[in-house]
Amino acid sequence: MQLTVLGCRAGMPADGQPSSGYLVETGGSRVLLDCGPGIATALTADRDPAGLDAVIISHLHIDHCYDLLPLGKILLAPYALAKYPGFESWYADLPDRMPLIPLYVPAGARPVLETLASALTTESLPILDRVFEAAFDIREYQPDDIVTIGDSSCEFIALPHAKPNCGLRICGPDGSLAYSGDTGVSVALERLAAGVDLFLCEASLEHTDRSAHGHLCAADAARAAAAAGARELLLTHLPTGDEVWRKARLDEAVQLFPGPVELAHPGMVREIGA
Repeated sequence: MQLTVLGCRAGMPADGQPSSGYLVETGGSRVLLDCGPGIATALTADRDPAGLDAVIISHLHIDHCYDLLPLGKILLAPYALAKYPGFESWYADLPDRMPLIPLYVPAGARPVLETLASALTTESLPILDRVFEAAFDIREYQPDDIVTIGDSSCEFIALPHAKPNCGLRICGPDGSLAYSGDTGVSVALERLAAGVDLFLCEASLEHTDRSAHGHLCAADAARAAAAAGARELLLTHLPTGDEVWRKARLDEAVQLFPGPVELAHPGMVREIGA
């Protein structure tokens, strides 16, 4: 199992860094976790998005899902241009119908995504406006659902946040990963990360969030990882590139978690498990 961090900035992109997006690859699957602003660009830097086996969205905040629209248009563009004068020969070998990529989203997300697609239309190439019917196969999930993607099982575990959010537990033949999405402190984090090889956990704040919004600080993430018996901790969803702030958060986590701890950064590649 391999993790590539495409983007890990909390909130909107900044300093040239995209918002949330992570590619998880095994021998039999390629799954994109979240698709915030900037992730479509980062993904296409060295990969064909048509090779994805699934996209999974943890929750419907803009920094975790907005680039679904450009990503879908990227997938549809060859099929649209194949019928546009001057581009026919570029895409002569395209199949009649592209395979839809499964898109796992929280229950109730479909009308939100359809509204997003209808807001910015392309009159001369109307297929580009059909992102959520011609590029993606929308599959709404519920907490505690378990789905199989290629050679991996993916379990959705509800975690507290201002919008419904599910952490994701992915178990493949050679490794296991837990991803928190955005969440406040919860005992469900221990279930999410129980015994995993790598816990990819948000650490947005300097101090524990006592409000209903639902975010973690580095110390919260470290305590949850330790209680869950995770092997390694990767802190993500970081709000700044300031190295003093980042190092302080890393030091706090190291004091509370007995295993290896790192801070995520765009372009990071991690081998997980065996």
